[in-house]
Amino acid sequence: MILKSKNINLRAPEPSDIELLYNWENDTDIWRISNTIVPYSQFAIEQYVLSSTQDIYTSRQLRLMIDLIKENISIGVIDLFDYDPLNRRSGVGILILKKYRNMGYASESLAIVEKYTKEILNLHQLWCNISEHNIASIKLFERANYINTGIKKDWMLVNDKWINELFFQKLL
Repeated sequence: MILKSKNINLRAPEPSDIELLYNWENDTDIWRISNTIVPYSQFAIEQYVLSSTQDIYTSRQLRLMIDLIKENISIGVIDLFDYDPLNRRSGVGILILKKYRNMGYASESLAIVEKYTKEILNLHQLWCNISEHNIASIKLFERANYINTGIKKDWMLVNDKWINELFFQKLL
């Protein structure tokens, strides 16, 4: 049960998750974090979920639902993206619903994914890009021993202001 811990179970998306994913993907407050600028249709989300059985070597990505075991509900998602099997690395991103933030669930989910990527996918490193203003994410990844190895200056334009994006890496 490598995708499970005391409080969290990570699992592939199911058709019953489509509405939830649709709502998350179309939340404009999240768009600036995920570099999205257009809404997703329910059909597009449905097609993604139905094709998510593809293996990571084909799709180069993996989305896992974060289920809170004691409440039997999904509280977020954790993604592996830009999966590079040759160089044994992947990007990682995480979303936890506001109600469940600051409770340790993001850290627990990240630890599960790190173990999975190291032991099953045989990855050498994980990386992420974080806006300099996303203090909660910076703290999460720093607590998980990710190192800020670079700054992309004036990388994102948000409300007519340029902001930097930080690049974090963790060698597994």
